[in-house]
Amino acid sequence: MKRFLTAITLAALCGMTSLHAADKPADQTAAPAIKLPPQPPDVAAPKMDPKTGQPQAGFMKSHENFLKIAKEGEAKLVFLGDSITAGWGGNGKEVWPQAFGKYHPANFGIGGDRTQHVLWRIENGELEGIKPKAFVIMIGTNNTGGDPVEEIAKGVTKIVETCRAKQPQAKILLLAIFPRGSKPDGKLGAAYEKIKQINAIICKLADGKHVFFLDIGKKFVPGEGPIDKEIMPDFLHLTAKGYQIWADAIGPKLAELMK
Repeated sequence: MKRFLTAITLAALCGMTSLHAADKPADQTAAPAIKLPPQPPDVAAPKMDPKTGQPQAGFMKSHENFLKIAKEGEAKLVFLGDSITAGWGGNGKEVWPQAFGKYHPANFGIGGDRTQHVLWRIENGELEGIKPKAFVIMIGTNNTGGDPVEEIAKGVTKIVETCRAKQPQAKILLLAIFPRGSKPDGKLGAAYEKIKQINAIICKLADGKHVFFLDIGKKFVPGEGPIDKEIMPDFLHLTAKGYQIWADAIGPKLAELMK
């Protein structure tokens, strides 16, 4: 288990590291960015590097780590998502083993991922070799900057359908996209209004048998804000306190699904 959790942490941090690298000033001698075609939210696509036109190195390295974990066949609970999920290997690292260790968990979160990136990963080996009892899926916030509500919902839907097709024995706990962003007065802004519309669509994927929907957003941000910086200091990512809230919020339902 120690080796398993270490692999999870390294993979998660790899995805987060790629984000930090992207924030560095561009090399003045570097080649100009390549204009890449748009990636529809419901069409599988790897994360691309605009400088090379090739799959992003950090994304691919994390994906390769997840393939190794999948091939080991030990994972019984799989988390799929972006940097918020990857953060279980960062700010949430103390909460993770206490909350989920008994379930033999695997964290397949990569910083910056959109729905199309998760879809590409699960269509390219991350669900091969394992037979989980359940998935926890929370994805879509990184699509909100440019994709329409309906298209983002289609992307989430395709991920759920793919997990069901490849792992029909597994239950799916689909989480509403978490609240994010703020206006100058600290209240939730336009991004959250869009997120609410997406959640109103994807909640209908729940069938009470295989797919279950849970909206825990109010656990983080009661009402319309402001966002507590002790939970979301950048109005998006979680602190250790935030991860504890997440674990507590899904714990009872997860216990049912993992029986």
